[in-house]
Amino acid sequence: MTRVLVVDDQQLLRRGLRMLLGTVDGIEVVGEAANGEEALALIPRLLPDVVVTDARMPQMDGPGLVAACRERHPQLPVLVLTTFDEPDVVRGSLGAGAAGFLLKDVSPDRLAEGIWAAERGEVVIDPRVARVALGRSAPESVADDPLAILTRTERAVAERVARGMTNPEIAADLVVAEGTVKNHLTALLRKLDQPNRTAMALLLHEAFGRTDSPAE
Repeated sequence: MTRVLVVDDQQLLRRGLRMLLGTVDGIEVVGEAANGEEALALIPRLLPDVVVTDARMPQMDGPGLVAACRERHPQLPVLVLTTFDEPDVVRGSLGAGAAGFLLKDVSPDRLAEGIWAAERGEVVIDPRVARVALGRSAPESVADDPLAILTRTERAVAERVARGMTNPEIAADLVVAEGTVKNHLTALLRKLDQPNRTAMALLLHEAFGRTDSPAE
């Protein structure tokens, strides 16, 4: 059973998420919080597996909660729910280390899939969020063609990062050592000038969406 903490400043939306997730087998909403500060106070007691938070809230918003969890509970993934008009929040959450982003109109099945993926350590990105965020935030040289500077092997690793695969999954798929995958990821972060894996995955998700798939 995956334990979820729901964070939103609007009680109606919190209750709606609780009811929505209550219809999904394998997920239990263990608590609700109205902002990031309340969530941080509840986490040690409720021990959630995943936090699902709204982006904009008073006192401590989504990016603030992501950053605080990264510092205090580094193994706890935080999934941010956002809208089309919040690219600044997406960028702030990316830098803080969010597990991913879904739009608020997400279906119950997609939200559940996103929660389970975040729990597994995968990157969760709605393609529509990627388009909005990258349209304003990607470095020009990278946004034009981020794949042009990659080697064939780096491109293969990058394609799998964009699909949300974990390091062990990438290693098994490419039949290489996990350490080799880590080395390629370090090179990719440097070449693409990205602060962390989630930010890089968002960039690559958009890039592979408008280029040919990499050769195997």
